[in-house]
Amino acid sequence: MAELSQIDARHWSSIEFISDIHLQRSEPANFEAWSRYLSQVRADALFILGDLFEVWVGDDLLDHPEGDFERECLALIHQTSQRMPVHWLVGNRDFLVGERALKASGMQALSDPCVVHTAQDNWLLSHGDELCVGDTDYQAFRQTVRSAQWQQSFLSQPLLQRMQMARDLRQQSEARKAQQPSWVDVDKASAEQWLKQHHCHVLIHGHTHQAAHHTLSAGLSRWVLSDWEAHAKPPRLQSLRWEAASGFATRPLV
Repeated sequence: MAELSQIDARHWSSIEFISDIHLQRSEPANFEAWSRYLSQVRADALFILGDLFEVWVGDDLLDHPEGDFERECLALIHQTSQRMPVHWLVGNRDFLVGERALKASGMQALSDPCVVHTAQDNWLLSHGDELCVGDTDYQAFRQTVRSAQWQQSFLSQPLLQRMQMARDLRQQSEARKAQQPSWVDVDKASAEQWLKQHHCHVLIHGHTHQAAHHTLSAGLSRWVLSDWEAHAKPPRLQSLRWEAASGFATRPLV
């Protein structure tokens, strides 16, 4: 198990949180909105809580002509990292992002979960997928693909074959979701247990694509980040911003 990341934010006055951008070449409107956001955002730090990319099949993509889109994305993040720290943790789509991609982007990798210490409180950050315990099919899949054995086997395949495998897995995922009668949310008891275990009062996560603020028991709460979908009506393009003087608030970007 990776060592728990802990961030000292006691002297920060503003922080931005985003997740589930699902960047991909076939969705230029999402990319343009995200690019504008990076050029304009001002804060003491930016946290990207998983699924920055729709899929990541290995850092060797950056050597291939097919990787020009991903190289451009990483270059934009690197520019942003010159103004503020950019922290990132893996999602269920981009868990194969490696050291080379992190170096090219300037992002600082975090454990999942991660603790942020502020002057007022402690927060727990996560992508959120591990807490969706009711989605038993996904949890079994997650356990498989997060194993070192599976990842080593996958990354040993030729790049183009991996890209096709990723497309096939995406189609299977979409078919499985279409058969589900309802979406699976984060398990409340598991979320509360995590918060108490790490001595935090606020959980911030993405993954479920159901942006909201939930009150839990014993003074605990969780913020769910929005996914990004420029073509939705209305568009789902927003960040969660924290200001030391006023607390948390969602911020529409259109």
